[in-house]
Amino acid sequence: MKKILLAGAAFGFAMSSAQADIMIATVGPMTGQYATFGEQMKIGAEQAVADINAAGGINGEMLSLEIGDDACDPKQAVAVANQLAGNGIAFVAGHFCSGSSIPASAVYADEGIIQISPASTNPTLTDERPGGADGATYRVCGRDDQQGETAAAYLLENFADKKIAFVHDKTAYGKGLADATMGSFEAGGGTPAMYEAYTAGEKDYTALVSKMKQEGIEVLYVGGYHTEAGLMARQMKEQGMETVLVSGDALVTDEYWAITGDAGEGTLMTFSPDPTKNPAAADVVKAIQDAGNSTEGYVMYSYAAVQVYAQAVAAAGSTDFDAVRQALNSGDFSTVLGDLSFDEKGDVSLPGYVFYRWSDGKYAEID
Repeated sequence: MKKILLAGAAFGFAMSSAQADIMIATVGPMTGQYATFGEQMKIGAEQAVADINAAGGINGEMLSLEIGDDACDPKQAVAVANQLAGNGIAFVAGHFCSGSSIPASAVYADEGIIQISPASTNPTLTDERPGGADGATYRVCGRDDQQGETAAAYLLENFADKKIAFVHDKTAYGKGLADATMGSFEAGGGTPAMYEAYTAGEKDYTALVSKMKQEGIEVLYVGGYHTEAGLMARQMKEQGMETVLVSGDALVTDEYWAITGDAGEGTLMTFSPDPTKNPAAADVVKAIQDAGNSTEGYVMYSYAAVQVYAQAVAAAGSTDFDAVRQALNSGDFSTVLGDLSFDEKGDVSLPGYVFYRWSDGKYAEID
């Protein structure tokens, strides 16, 4: 492969640079209960734009960044996508929630906009991307079937003799992750003790917790986001349960511990290998932290999504949709996540998932 190198509200649009030539955007939940992830995306994308522009831009042109708010709502995501198309956006780093990325991807395909999601893990996003092999939907994160295999293997190895419940929030992300994990768990010889759906956004899950207590559930796998998982962890503790909570990459925010307090001790989750430990990311990590911002969760993934687009444009010599798409399909990109490329679906070549444990208010990879 060719090696590409480059230095490194309903809708809530905001301009980062008034004089830029190349219009790009990042879209995620800037408001609502998952706004912490929108903030992660914003921090990463803004830093990437600042660094690229400071190094001279792309082919002599500067980047300008718009911030779009979809609140993780599919209808709002489509509305934002259409608004961005009307604004002449060439590239979107987004969305966060799979339930937003998937419908928005159809708009971007129709409008000739490149989409690289830093966080949407549902396999459907790339398995059924508009245009198929000729499509322009990509992601720099992993997939839920990969995440589910990792989680199931861990459950089978460490909790084979425990009663395990699987619950999900009915979203494309949450249900997809829970089903992928449970499917791999069953394929490996495990037998789930319970499978339930819950409603996202509620504050009281004591009925579900009481049912699990009655059933003697010892391990709870949550397919969903940090807010609901945190409430479940706290409410299990309040009912005297010592159940281990296991979940996925939507727990990679300090807000999880803010919700759980000590009840979050020992929570396990899957996420990609810590990108902040990548030597290639050291300067970026320092710049973000020196600005008083966190590098948690999907900050570096959002930075990488912008990096990849910038390198593809540099290789293509223009922002022409087909030329950039071809560069993305054939290129090998140097990013804060490491060197990466994309397969014929738009999935990334990076390593998959590892386990993290929450302890004393912080999460860290398990050795």
